[in-house]
Amino acid sequence: MTKYTQSYTRQQSKPRPWDVHPIWRGIGCIFIILIPIMSYAGAVLLMQANAKQGWVGLPREITGSFVLPVLGRIYYTDLIVALILMIIGFGILTVVYSFTYRLIGPPKYGPLDAPPEKGSRRPR
Repeated sequence: MTKYTQSYTRQQSKPRPWDVHPIWRGIGCIFIILIPIMSYAGAVLLMQANAKQGWVGLPREITGSFVLPVLGRIYYTDLIVALILMIIGFGILTVVYSFTYRLIGPPKYGPLDAPPEKGSRRPR
């Protein structure tokens, strides 16, 4: 072999010392389904309360609706408010997850990240 050729052997990656527990994956899937449903339900309730109380005046362009055969009449304002509530819900979930991960997650320093130990040096 010449000095300019390299053997491109693929090195196997080391397995992680920890793995995500399957229950956390299940909880994540439940939240991905549950948060949009809760957001839409909250949007419908907020829009019904807005119609009674008159908190915010809505322009005519976004008060339209369309009909789905199984779900019935869906208003554009409900979808807009549901999207806002979904963003808030997923944001709260992210903050809670980050605090939980910080408390329960793997250690901050690994064996290669730890600062060097201070040893006794003798003057020469």
